[in-house]
Amino acid sequence: MIDAASKTNAPPPKILIAEDDPISRSLLELHLEMGGYSYVSAQNGREALELFQREQFSIVITDWLMPEMDGTALCRAIRSHPSDSYTFIIILTSQSSQEALVEGLEAGADDYIIKPINPAELRVRLTGARRILDLESALKRSLAETHELLIHDPLTGAFNRGYMDQQLKHEVQRAYRYRHPLSIMICDLDHFKRVNDTYGHQTGDKTLQRCVINLNKGIRNNIDWVARYGGEEFVIVLPETDAAGCSIVAERIRERVAADPDAGDRDAIKVTASFGTVTLLPDAGKENTTPSDLLQCADVCLYLAKKSGRNRVIAHTTTTMEAN
Repeated sequence: MIDAASKTNAPPPKILIAEDDPISRSLLELHLEMGGYSYVSAQNGREALELFQREQFSIVITDWLMPEMDGTALCRAIRSHPSDSYTFIIILTSQSSQEALVEGLEAGADDYIIKPINPAELRVRLTGARRILDLESALKRSLAETHELLIHDPLTGAFNRGYMDQQLKHEVQRAYRYRHPLSIMICDLDHFKRVNDTYGHQTGDKTLQRCVINLNKGIRNNIDWVARYGGEEFVIVLPETDAAGCSIVAERIRERVAADPDAGDRDAIKVTASFGTVTLLPDAGKENTTPSDLLQCADVCLYLAKKSGRNRVIAHTTTTMEAN
């Protein structure tokens, strides 16, 4: 009996069968059913390819000799089909010569079974296939986690400076390409050094983390984004947002930080923040504004907000940076 749960905790993969002989196909289906596998069957390679292009299959079991499209042609077609995940292919054959097996593997098959099918052999071949697929899934998760670590600040979870520098270039290019406004804020926690000096760096770290939570709550998910600029400074990027919209968002965030909904926490320290904002209004024929220009302008506005008493927003709107 084939056991779909053998030596793996992942759910059984969906299997595509390509077999033109009805008796062989029925036997293969029976073995898979007894093992708890779900499957879809095709009577030839062409039909199997059409099914593969419509649905996601982790494993394909294909006969070698079939009408319209044989097993090796199906292997090549599957390998040329773009996919986000790997498909493990087992080819069934009555040919036992080394030359034939090499041909099948070169066509893209991962493994083979010589007919007639032995249930025990099919079981271990499928277990091996699942082991490979599980390893691929684990590798993809690891790569995704590594990517997240590379682009996020480990303390606050905001995007890091490297990501900001790269992504902001794309945002400026996109603003010019589609003639959409782009707004940027620099947020700086007021008197943050006093927090560290008075309560310690651990409390200061928690204060920064709460600040980022408040910043993210005040912006649009999957559109706007927050990056740690350095120390207690953060950059908030608002694509397709004009000056009026930016001012509304900035005031909302400023009030949220000052009120701090989590201030009931006994370890919470009440803080305020100052904001400098700038809005790029792309002008046809003028595409000379750079991310550095925008950040410099927002930084000047932040300085004015600090100088004016802190806990406030100072905004600047311009088509080009020549106004500064």
